Amino acid sequence: MAEVRNKQVVLKNYVVGFPKESDMNIVVGTITLNVPQGSSDMLVKNLYLSCDPYMRLLMTKEENPSLGVVTYTPHSPLTGHGVSQVVESGNPDYEKGDLVYAMTKWEEYSLIPSSQIRFKIEHTDVPLSYYIGILGMPGITAYTGFFELGSPKKRENVYVSAASGAVGHLVGQFAKLSGCYVVGSAGSKEKVDLLKNKLGFDEAFNYKEEQDLNAILKRYFPEGIDIYFENVGGKALDAVLPNMRLHGRIPVCGMVSQYNLAQPEGVTNLAHLIFKRVKMEGFIVTDFCHLFPKFLEFVLPLVREGKVVYLEDIVEGLENAPAALVGLFNGRNVGKQVVDVGHH
Repeated sequence: MAEVRNKQVVLKNYVVGFPKESDMNIVVGTITLNVPQGSSDMLVKNLYLSCDPYMRLLMTKEENPSLGVVTYTPHSPLTGHGVSQVVESGNPDYEKGDLVYAMTKWEEYSLIPSSQIRFKIEHTDVPLSYYIGILGMPGITAYTGFFELGSPKKRENVYVSAASGAVGHLVGQFAKLSGCYVVGSAGSKEKVDLLKNKLGFDEAFNYKEEQDLNAILKRYFPEGIDIYFENVGGKALDAVLPNMRLHGRIPVCGMVSQYNLAQPEGVTNLAHLIFKRVKMEGFIVTDFCHLFPKFLEFVLPLVREGKVVYLEDIVEGLENAPAALVGLFNGRNVGKQVVDVGHH
């Protein structure tokens, strides 16, 4: 059996506080290119890997079973979403050469259970990397969070935090396509310009320059916010609550400002949920896997016709993957952070 080199990104140890590149090691091992006899496993070559904020939650010792993803094991490769090509298949539904979107490992080749394959990639007229972004987990997160939980109506006021991130920049555009007024916040002047000039947001602001978030929200939403797409948590959520309109909705997608804190920040304005009859609901994308075909029907034409701008931030090579992942927490990326594993 052929043995080939297999470069991996391995977790050195459990992480406390902000993750650092030094929390991960690049290890070069070998892998045998075959699927064990009688196994339904798949041997895949990983082409693109996805950097996602939730991965930080898997780097701690405490299990969070409700997340539906197992925490990482020190000295083992990270796992995450990826676009891969089947090298050998123990499952009759897939054959050699098939392109798949799967839960895979951060390495060049992976042996994975076939149950970890989310779907076979049928439409190759769009870039393959899109399947870990707009056509994959961030895309369906934006779609289901906004449409299923946000229930938008024309001319409603929508506020998106982390608006230049993988999910946020899509939510803002879906909101514009629905006829809403949309404001986004991001952490740099460049990102704010991008939101207004390239992504079609009505307004955008740099939250790092604002001393008083409550005041700036009043300025942009004099009549209040109908839908707040929550990616940040903490102080951002606290400032939004008094600015919500009656019967507003807050789909809670992420709380990235809280993931690295030993003691999460308190939120003091929760009584506004009562006064304004606001519906605030958390969700995890795996709750909505059944909507994937409907989602692709909605989004593929938009991508093909250029009606949605999709931002990718691609780094080349597994050796640059730790820096790309850590960069999510200091605002390095614009749009969806992707690792191109190379040699396709």
